[in-house]
Amino acid sequence: MNVVFRVDASIQMGTGHVMRCLTLAEELRRLEHRCIFICREHTGNLGDLIKNKGFFVHLLSALSGFNPALESDNTAHAEWLGVSWRIDAEQTLVALDAMKVDWLIIDHYALDARWERLLAKAVGQIMVIDDLADRDHACDLLLDQNLGREVGDYDYKVPNHCVRLVGPRYALLRPEFAELRETSLQRRVKPKVKRILITLGGVDANNITGKVLNALANSFLPRTTELDIVMGATAPHLEEIRELSNRLPFQAKVSVNVNDMAERMRLADISIGAAGSTSWERCCLGLPSIIVILAENQRAIGNALAKNGCAHLIIDDQAIQSVGSLLSKLMVSEVQLIKLTHNAKSICDGRGCSRLILKISRKTSS
Repeated sequence: MNVVFRVDASIQMGTGHVMRCLTLAEELRRLEHRCIFICREHTGNLGDLIKNKGFFVHLLSALSGFNPALESDNTAHAEWLGVSWRIDAEQTLVALDAMKVDWLIIDHYALDARWERLLAKAVGQIMVIDDLADRDHACDLLLDQNLGREVGDYDYKVPNHCVRLVGPRYALLRPEFAELRETSLQRRVKPKVKRILITLGGVDANNITGKVLNALANSFLPRTTELDIVMGATAPHLEEIRELSNRLPFQAKVSVNVNDMAERMRLADISIGAAGSTSWERCCLGLPSIIVILAENQRAIGNALAKNGCAHLIIDDQAIQSVGSLLSKLMVSEVQLIKLTHNAKSICDGRGCSRLILKISRKTSS
């Protein structure tokens, strides 16, 4: 199959959309399917990363001064596109350049059924990856991997023939998470907290990482505590975090654009992370977590994880100041740590990518 991904990353929207599409693309490539990416050249785009992964990427030019209000576009995230949806559709059609496309996969909050209908004439089938259920789609397959989402949330928003895959059962995780699941769970039978993984998004535009580190520096955590801090290369506060980590009273290391996140999560005893797509990675490995809402579109995920007893939720800057005391309490509560692991591991087993590709294959041959 020939598969095209239309997805963006930027300082404003973060990197999560591209990263989960890369996960799917790598698994499709392993099965000998051809994948290419079409992305806009926003500040903070991941075009170089996609190329380094061995995929062709067509970068659409970035424009300045786009105002969704002047386009009469009231889509909640219209400004994330950088141009009108119609211009984006026209440019995407040019990028396809009469290519035979079996599947067009769209992961973008600013695109909806209007865009998809214009592209439908140039491709075989359309798949949408969504998290919001806030707009209509003209697609053949829809994936929403979020906890708490119901199939009925997309009633009247997708065509009747559309196959809807809903919930963390279909979360797009790299294969190493499923491979390390059992050993990760085994080491949590008798939990002890020494190593803390801190990963608050590939961009972290508001420097939540810095706020967390300052809170920990002023806490009563043991000085033997180890901090594994992971950030993206496009994070605007990266150098500030590196300097701050050198002043901490703990052993702290900052790593950038890591390729071994599953192993880092396996080795971690607890995590402080964003309430985004990495939530399902932590759940797969049973990693006890404190999660922070970095954007409004993460609120539903964070609330659902907290409600299901999978993580402790921090909802604002004031609460971040208490992260040290929360960690201190968890460190001495083996029962609470075991409960977090038990609840988290039941949410996701790491095999969502395989399940999705099976659905795509069946839909292609039907």
